[in-house]
Formats: sequence, structure tokens, C-alpha cells
Amino acid sequence: MRGTALILAAVLLAGASSALAAPGPAPGKKAAPASPAKAPAKAAKAASPSNKGSFQQCSGNGAARKCHRVAVFSGQNAPAAALRKDALARPSGDVWLKAVNLNAEVRANIYKADGSFDEESLAMLDELFRCTATNEVRAVNAKLYEHLSRLNDHYGKPVELVSGFRFAERNSSRHFHASAMDVRVPGVSAYELKKFAETLDQGKDGPDGGMGIGIYPASGFVHIDFRAPGEPSFRWVDWSGGKKRAVKKPTGRTQPARKPTS
Repeated sequence: MRGTALILAAVLLAGASSALAAPGPAPGKKAAPASPAKAPAKAAKAASPSNKGSFQQCSGNGAARKCHRVAVFSGQNAPAAALRKDALARPSGDVWLKAVNLNAEVRANIYKADGSFDEESLAMLDELFRCTATNEVRAVNAKLYEHLSRLNDHYGKPVELVSGFRFAERNSSRHFHASAMDVRVPGVSAYELKKFAETLDQGKDGPDGGMGIGIYPASGFVHIDFRAPGEPSFRWVDWSGGKKRAVKKPTGRTQPARKPTS
């Protein structure tokens, strides 16, 4: 019994010695260098939060037809040279607003005789600015109503409200903070309206802070907002909405929005 155990021990010891003895290189030959570890695959570049892809835009006919790809969304901070340098004149206070999604309108003056805001008029406008998804009402930034009055004064026409306060919006949106409006003016192109709105922006160091102004050519309206305190003025073009078009989606990972853009 004990002899059998000794034989088994000898066999196990011989096996262990063979496993530990690694084969060496042949005489006169250098050992081959170890293969370097493969570098991890390059991570896909994260897409910008505002990257909505691109679409093909064409102009001309026949042999003169030319096409190129256009980003659905493009934006940048407003250059300092484009901001208003002088003070804004006080508007008349008259506001004529039509809420296109509510089939309702208000004509009122936002000022009292002493020049202070008329809370009753502001409350009526707040009702038109209410969230159409939830019917929630918020006290809208009164500076937006002053800009509405400036639009009325400039064009002499009612302003159509496409979207105001949005309770169901992401909290990075100025709509969620009741500091934004999407508007249009009958008979006035979105490009002309955007150009006039830009003349009202005094920048983040101005008395009212910076403004965000974006044009939505496919839908025919202009977005106007007041940025969060300390944020620079921002401009953008967004081709989303309107008629459907083939959009080439961006590749790579996406990330949640970090800065308000609309």
C-alpha cells in the first residue's frame, strides 16, 4: 500500500517538473519577442446633443441642378459685433397676440398709466402662453411681452404664437422656464422676423441678459428667448419640422443636452 503511494507520488512529481520546465530557444537563436497587446478599439466619437443629422438640399433644374448636404441643426454664439450697443426704446405696451393652437387672441396693454406692469394684462397673456399639452399656466418672463409689443409696434400686425410655456419640456429648455416663445407674423418671412429680433439683443452683459434666437425655415417660425443668467446670446437654424425629408442620422453615441438651445 505504502509502495503504491510512493509510485503515485513519483508520477505526480515528474508531471509537475515537466509543466514547470518551459521549452527554451534553440541554441544560437534568440527568443521571439512577445506580441504586443492590441490597443482597444477607438471609441466612437460622441455625437453633439444638438446633432440631428443632415439632409440633401437641391436647387436649380436639369443640368444646373446642384445638391449638397445640410445639417438639420447648426448654431453658434452670437458675435459681439452683432449685438445691440445702444439702449432699447420703451415699447408702446400694446400687444396683439393670437395663439394658433388655442384659437384665441388677446389685445391688451401691458403697462399701467404709471408705467408699471399691468398684472391683469400679464395674466391674460399668460393664459395664451399656457402649455398646450398639460394646460399648466406659469408667469411668463414679462420681458418677452415687451418684445411682443416691439414686434407689434414694428409690423403693425398681430403676432401669432406657435408655442409658449411647455411644462412637459426638458428643463434645459427656455420654454420650460417660461422664458421663450415661437412666433410668426402674417405676411412677414421668418428670415425677416429673425433679422429684426436680432436687433433687440443687447447680449449677456445688457440689462436684460442674452437672447437665444433661432429660425425654423421648414415650419416658418422664429424662436425668441432670454438665456439663463450669464449665458451668451445664441443663434441657430433648425430645419426639423415641416414636410418630411430623408435625414441621415449621426453615428456614434448620443448624450443628453447640457445647455439650453431652444
